[in-house]
Amino acid sequence: MMSEIIQDTHNTKADTIRILLVEDHIMARMGTALYIKNNPEFDLTGQAEDGMQAIDLALRLKPDVILMDIGLPKIDGIEATKKIKESGLEAGILMLTSRESEEDVFAALNAGADGYIMKGSNLDSLTNAIKSVSQKAGWLDPVIARVVLGSMQTSNIPAKKNENNSYGLTKKELEVLSLISDGLSNQEISQKLVVSISTTKAHVHNILQKLYLEDRTKAAIKALKEGLI
Repeated sequence: MMSEIIQDTHNTKADTIRILLVEDHIMARMGTALYIKNNPEFDLTGQAEDGMQAIDLALRLKPDVILMDIGLPKIDGIEATKKIKESGLEAGILMLTSRESEEDVFAALNAGADGYIMKGSNLDSLTNAIKSVSQKAGWLDPVIARVVLGSMQTSNIPAKKNENNSYGLTKKELEVLSLISDGLSNQEISQKLVVSISTTKAHVHNILQKLYLEDRTKAAIKALKEGLI
């Protein structure tokens, strides 16, 4: 069994994002750990190789973000996520996995995962996902958004755009909501729409208020489910 790895936090910069990495495949764990260590905005505070270790380290280290694989020994990442969330720990949990089945996606989100990103995503996407989850903004990989949309279509829920939405979303807010559902970060949305980051944040804030939601992931799912985009 892998002994836990805890970084020396005495020299940790106050503005870095403290990350707990949970991955049972050693090569995948080593590669992701190296990426985290080489990013000056991140601090690798600990590593775990199974769900029970993940819960134990999460409660002891209190990281900002937990990168959680789904397929773990002892208890899987979905059950570990549920138990961590039930503990009241405020860490954001980002599912990092190769699984894109509808069952896994909804199980993870229902367990309280704050984001879901596919293994093999480019490093910029992973960086943005970690930052978004750390800011309680949520994250939904475009691949996962399509899984959710496909589920809605299979359930005979209309996927066409609803021009007369009952939430009072403006045309620009609907455009931003569509980009959120595509997995774009605030910075990427700003660049896409050629507006300032503060303008984008204001749009996102208004969208969440109008939809009565607390994060972007839930907004993306609601948008797809109700045909808002």
